[in-house]
Parts: sequence; C-alpha cells; structure tokens
Amino acid sequence: MAALKADRNTPYRDGSLVTYKVAAGAKIFAGSMVELDGGYAKAMVKEANKTFAGRAEEFVDNTGGSAGDKTVLVRRGVAFKWANAAAAGAIKQADVGAKAYAVDDQTVTKTAAGATAVGQTLEVDSDGVWVL
Repeated sequence: MAALKADRNTPYRDGSLVTYKVAAGAKIFAGSMVELDGGYAKAMVKEANKTFAGRAEEFVDNTGGSAGDKTVLVRRGVAFKWANAAAAGAIKQADVGAKAYAVDDQTVTKTAAGATAVGQTLEVDSDGVWVL
C-alpha cells in the first residue's frame, strides 16, 4: 500500500475492552482472570508462560464448543482486586511494587515458580491485593 496523500479516518480501539475468541471446552466466569493460550481465552490457571489478558466482563460457557465458537469480553489496563494466596505465597506490604502471579482464576501470589505474571502489586488490603 502506498503512503497517504490525504487525511485518513483510521479506525481505532481504546484497548480497555477487548473481545477474545474462547478456547474449546473452556468455561469462563464473569470477574475471573483470563489467560490466552494459543491465542484463545480461557480461565487463568497456575501454569508458566501464558499471557494474562485481563478480567472477564461476562460468563461464557464453551464446554461443548470448538475453539472460537464463542467470544468473551475482557477488561484490561486497570487495577483489579484479587484474592491473596495463603501462607508462604501471600503477598504482603513489602511486596508492593513487585510482580504478582496467578494461582488460579481469582487468586494471586508472590511466588513465581510455575505461574504466569498478572501485573504489578499496587496495594495490599485485608481482603485482597490490587494488581495493575
């Protein structure tokens, strides 16, 4: 394609709400962490080297479907309050500023082993951890 010679109305998205195709057999609950696996969305589980996509804005059940049969709306780019891991993996005040890692689709930990980073710890409350 040649360079512009006039103004162009370029389509855009702001990136805070994104629709992803859902993985085959996946069930994603509204409010859960979503990961991308091979480009398809599924509920976050503790496994390394996945891509954190954001928080599901809706419930989607693709348990009987093929990859891409359904889509899920995901919010990203803002801080979310997740449940804090128990015991040794719990995120504490001293961990503010450090990476947080997924334990499951609603829980974060400071332990990186075998987990995917979901963002930076912003604040630790008595009832959860704010992660951006």
